[in-house]
Amino acid sequence: QVQLVESGGGSVQAGGSLKLSCAGSGYADSNYCMGWFRQAPGKEREGVAAIYSGAGGAHYADSVKGRFTISVDNAKNTVLQMNDLKREDAATYYCAADRGACYCRRGYCLNADDFHYWGQGTQVTVSS
Repeated sequence: QVQLVESGGGSVQAGGSLKLSCAGSGYADSNYCMGWFRQAPGKEREGVAAIYSGAGGAHYADSVKGRFTISVDNAKNTVLQMNDLKREDAATYYCAADRGACYCRRGYCLNADDFHYWGQGTQVTVSS
């Protein structure tokens, strides 16, 4: 059973940076699609970024392109580097994983329903 644990959340001023990390365990000997999602109070969970642990590029929500970077290492630990944070980035951030390549529909690859394994979340607060 895959288990994911996020870390690195906290409070930052607008324009600042945070790095979120996701440590995973229980992976099968296979590649996985690793993703980050977020949910703000009163809003639906939304996809932020995803990356395949095998070859291939990353996928980003339009709202974070150019500011956030997702990466994954050989152990399938993922990092979400968040720069130039805005107040609207404040949310609980979740790490997610699913076995196999990232599933995309019409170019959109951040559907939460396609991820079977989830972490507990880490809080990000952005102040002005």
